Amino acid sequence: MGKRSSLITVAYRTDEGQPWVLPVVKKVEQKIANDASLNHEYLPILGLPEFRANASRIVLGDDSRAIKENRVGGVQCLGGTGGLRIGAEFLRRWYNGTNNTATPVYISSPSWENHNSVFVNAGFKDIRAYRYWDAAKRGLDLEGLLEDMESAPEFSIFVLHACAHNPTGTDPTLEQWKQIAAVMKRRFLFPFFDSAYQGFASGCLDRDAWAVRYFVSEGFELFCAQSFSKNFGLYNERVGNLSVVGKDADNVQRVLSQMEKIVRTIWSNPPSQGARIVATTLTCPQLFAEWKDNVKTMADRVLLMRSELRARLQALGTPGTWNHITEQIGMFSFTGLNPKQVEYMIKEKHIYLMASGRINMCGLTTKNLDYVASSIHEAVTKFQ
Repeated sequence: MGKRSSLITVAYRTDEGQPWVLPVVKKVEQKIANDASLNHEYLPILGLPEFRANASRIVLGDDSRAIKENRVGGVQCLGGTGGLRIGAEFLRRWYNGTNNTATPVYISSPSWENHNSVFVNAGFKDIRAYRYWDAAKRGLDLEGLLEDMESAPEFSIFVLHACAHNPTGTDPTLEQWKQIAAVMKRRFLFPFFDSAYQGFASGCLDRDAWAVRYFVSEGFELFCAQSFSKNFGLYNERVGNLSVVGKDADNVQRVLSQMEKIVRTIWSNPPSQGARIVATTLTCPQLFAEWKDNVKTMADRVLLMRSELRARLQALGTPGTWNHITEQIGMFSFTGLNPKQVEYMIKEKHIYLMASGRINMCGLTTKNLDYVASSIHEAVTKFQ
C-alpha cells in the first residue's frame, strides 16, 4: 500500500503528528484545580466578565480608543461558530430595521463551509458570494472583490476573515485592506470579522489583528467573532467571544441587552472551564508571555513546513510556480493541484487531501516532507 499521509486534519499537530496541549494551558488547569474558591455556579448569561473584556482587548489592542471610550462589548460564545451565530441572529432581528431576512450577506468564494450555513440557519434568505480567490494566479482577486463590494446594495453584510483566510491561506496586504475598508465605508457595508487564528497565523498577535484594528480606527461599527480553539488548543472546550464595537456606550449596551435575550434561548448560560483558562492566562503578565511563546511555537512550525515544502518542490524542478506556498499564511494552503492531480495523490500515493487541492500544513512533518513533495512532483508532471 505504500506510505499513508493525511493532509486534511483541521487541528494543529506536532511534528510527530500528535495533538498538542499547550504547556501554559496545563499550568493554568492545575492552578484552577487547586483554587478552592471556585465553584460550578452559573456564570452571567453573557459570560465570564474578565474573559469577555480581555478577549476583546487582545483583538482590539491595549491602546484601543474604542475600549477607552467604553464602546466595546463582548459576549462569551460557544467557539467562533457560536460568535458568528449570535451575531447573525442579532443582525437578522435588528440590523437595518427589523426582521432583516432580505439583507444580503456576502461570503468569500471560497470560504469556510460553515459560514453559509450559520447565516442561513439564522434566517437570512439572500446569501451571496464575493470574489476572493484567483485560481490562475494563485492569489487574491482584489479587483473582483472590490467590484463586488461596489455593486453590493448599501448596508449589506460582509463576512471577512481577520487573518489566515480559510481555506486559501491568502490574505490581503495592509494596503489592500485599506482599499477594502475605503470601499466598505463609502458603500455603507457592515464588516463582520471572523478571527479564528490570531497569533497562530504569523506568530504575532498584533499583526494578525491589524485588519480589525484598522477598521475600528476608521470609525466602523462592527462585529468580530473570536475563537480560542486554535491559538489555545482548546478545541473541545468551545471557547469563543463576540466583540461588538459600536458608535457609543449606550449603543453597545442596547446591542448587548438584545444579545442576552438571544443567548438565553440558544444555550442559556456558557461553560466556565475554557473561559477561565483563557482569562487567567490573559490577565497574568507571566502566563500571557508564556502563552505568546507557545503560540509562536505552533506558528513557526507551520511556517517552517511551508518553506520546506516550497524548497523541495523547487529543487525537484516541479512544473509551475510554488511561491504561493510561502506567500499564504495560517494552517491551510490552496496548493493549486487540480482534481486529476488530487485523485492521483489519493489513489496512487495514499496522500489524502481535499478535492480542491487544499491541505493542512500541520499534516506535513519532517518525516513525510520528502515523500509528499516527490508525490506532488509526480502528480503535476503526469497531469499538467
